[in-house]
Amino acid sequence: MVSHSEPPKEALSAVALEHTIDEANALINGTSDVPKIQELDASKLVVTLADPNARQVPDEATANAASETICTDHMVTVSYNVESGWGVPELKPYGPISLMPTASVLHYATECFEGLKVFRGFDGKLRLFRPNLNAKRLLMSTLRIALPGFDPVEVEKLIAKLVAVDGAKWLPKDRPGSFLYIRPAVIGTQPQLGVQAPKQALLFITVSFMPRMDSPAGGMRLHTNPEDMIRAWVGGFGYAKVGANYGPSLLATNEARARGFHQILWLYGKEAYCTEAGASNFFIVWRAKESEGGKLQLLTAPLDDKLILDGVTRRSVLELAKARLAGEVEVVERRYTIDEVIEADKEGRIVEAFAAGTAFFIAPVSQIHHRGTDVHIPLGENDSGVYTTKIKSWMKDIMYGNEQHEWGVVINEE
Repeated sequence: MVSHSEPPKEALSAVALEHTIDEANALINGTSDVPKIQELDASKLVVTLADPNARQVPDEATANAASETICTDHMVTVSYNVESGWGVPELKPYGPISLMPTASVLHYATECFEGLKVFRGFDGKLRLFRPNLNAKRLLMSTLRIALPGFDPVEVEKLIAKLVAVDGAKWLPKDRPGSFLYIRPAVIGTQPQLGVQAPKQALLFITVSFMPRMDSPAGGMRLHTNPEDMIRAWVGGFGYAKVGANYGPSLLATNEARARGFHQILWLYGKEAYCTEAGASNFFIVWRAKESEGGKLQLLTAPLDDKLILDGVTRRSVLELAKARLAGEVEVVERRYTIDEVIEADKEGRIVEAFAAGTAFFIAPVSQIHHRGTDVHIPLGENDSGVYTTKIKSWMKDIMYGNEQHEWGVVINEE
């Protein structure tokens, strides 16, 4: 007989993740009863330098027109196995990695990644933008798919070392205002079929060129997702940066692009809540209804249901807006529907909108198409709204050294 007097139990996935995070922290802090294994240790990094003359650095346009991603001279790799822990990190010439056909990642999507950029400032310095947040999120994503934990600070150190070595050549001082893209990733490598947590893994970090995508001509045009497709769901893993979030979204994205749109605006539930624009967070600036106070608001979806990614750009936008637009714009994180957006458009309350993420940075949105209805969003000068431009400018100043800020982490080049 089932007793109905028991309090509801917390979701199993949430408990499992919290337990794993606590376990990882205990190992890092030395308070765990689990037999000691080797932790990730950036101080043990072994460096093997490539021939500096073997490859020439292409200009940005040439690099981004290539049929494959152009990476810098070096990469970082670290292997893991459950018996001994993390191996010795290596910084070595960029090249292929070896996997068996039965590797876990190739069958069970045991992989996650991060994306951040290194910037060549107008003051000549190299900077990372809030890399601690990316490292912490990589740990969270890793644990979500039962891959091994690590101290995020050690990942930060490995990233910093890689860009310190390759920065001078691949992001030279005569290219101020330029950036390179950094891709840390963790994959399950155990060569054994079977649905299980892999006992072997590989962490690797590459640095590459990436196109500038923050200023699409005429603004970004969004098409809402088909009714029979969603990108993420409550209780799933939309909040983690795992590959399984992205592959299944490509079919709808390709169809949207064939219709002349840039990305999908992903809706969720029978209410059709607005969530993300492609793989980026979505923001809208509008004036609330008069019955609700009529305030000018910067609105975006919340994180409390773990449906969307806690984007570093998203977090930075919100923090800057709260600090620098206080009294002018109210910052709101709440669920809102596509019907609310359509209603606001009909009532002339929409001011502007933008997508925010590492790849797209801050890209103005000019149109949303939903089930035969078009929402045309105003663009200001240079195809960008006033607040979009203002927030974007603040962030660029930090990234490129025009404003000295704790978020801009200066890298000492080698």
